Amino acid sequence: MSKKVLVLGGGIGGIEASFALCRKGFDVELVSDRDYLYIYPISIWIPTHEYDWEDVVMPLEDVARANGFKLTIGKVERILSQEKKVYLEDGTVKEYDYLVIAIGGSKVKHKGVENTLSICGAPEESLKIRERIDQLIEKGGGIVAAGFGGNPKDPSGVRGGPAFEFIFNLHVYLKKKGVRDKFQLEFFAPMPKPGIRLGEKNAERAYKMLDSFGIRRHFGRKIVEFRPDGILFEGDYFLKSDLTMFIAATNGHPVFQRSDLPLNEAGFVKIEPSCAVPGTEETVWAIGDSAAIEGPKWKAKQGHLAEVMGRIVARNIENKEKGNPERESYIHHLSILCLMDMGSMGGALVFRNDKRSIMLPLPIVGHYLKKLWGWYYKASKLRKIPRIPGFDAP
Repeated sequence: MSKKVLVLGGGIGGIEASFALCRKGFDVELVSDRDYLYIYPISIWIPTHEYDWEDVVMPLEDVARANGFKLTIGKVERILSQEKKVYLEDGTVKEYDYLVIAIGGSKVKHKGVENTLSICGAPEESLKIRERIDQLIEKGGGIVAAGFGGNPKDPSGVRGGPAFEFIFNLHVYLKKKGVRDKFQLEFFAPMPKPGIRLGEKNAERAYKMLDSFGIRRHFGRKIVEFRPDGILFEGDYFLKSDLTMFIAATNGHPVFQRSDLPLNEAGFVKIEPSCAVPGTEETVWAIGDSAAIEGPKWKAKQGHLAEVMGRIVARNIENKEKGNPERESYIHHLSILCLMDMGSMGGALVFRNDKRSIMLPLPIVGHYLKKLWGWYYKASKLRKIPRIPGFDAP
């Protein structure tokens, strides 16, 4: 009888781990608190009406059926690794031989954050952002501020790229509507050089793009409070806004605080280079936003890394079952890779590792390449087309 592997989390990392483990012949069950997979990288187009809700979601039932794993919809209450049990909020208890944790994290709390909406928060917020933008257009214009925050306890969970993409796409959308001159677009971040992990030159190129689009920058001021009419920064600096789109950095998931797992200062699950959780005798593994990753200062948690970690876990569990002591490490896979979209104007391919950092402009074609990736991602996850190695995350 094949060993039971329980995967927690129906996001990009959890789905990839489930696929890889099924292909290794394990009995896989995925637990998700949503019955759909939300594809965050292409959700940037919902606020600008380029995509609708159904374009960025996939029913998990269809994904599970196509790939041969079981699916349970439920919220995790706590994890007791010493008992090899996971407790769900409805009272269900799940037992396992191996556990893969991929439930992501929580958001760093800011005062007044309820006065913001996020492109990287609850999926439904993308629809609310679109509605608010529509209302401002109907009203005749307004001020839209977009930005992201940091987490000094663990900077790897900062999400800056989607904030840039949101404001670039909004600029293009408003131009197409013929109302760009009726709007004031603002971009903010508390760090002096946001996006510096892309590399000094790449970050400067992003700033120049903001300037060329007439988007004002507000960098290096700590966020004090979000208000209904704007943002208060330290030094009593107030940025007026009719709509604030804010992406908070991540902290460890609250479930981890109720569990018996080793955590870092920010509440993420500690892992070995193999992705195994220390002290669990390689029965518990953590990937993606759930894990406390180590590496260079510029390291970042992205979808492609979560997928790589999912595949690594599958290979390492297989080796453990075979009695093979070899373990693969996620460390040498660390890199920053994204196709920064700028609407129909195009995009830029951004890459960084220990050896180099590049930003390759892709006028016009970049936008459609990212759309092609979205199509490929959905089709390959449903096994309608073969998977292309190295083309799984943007």
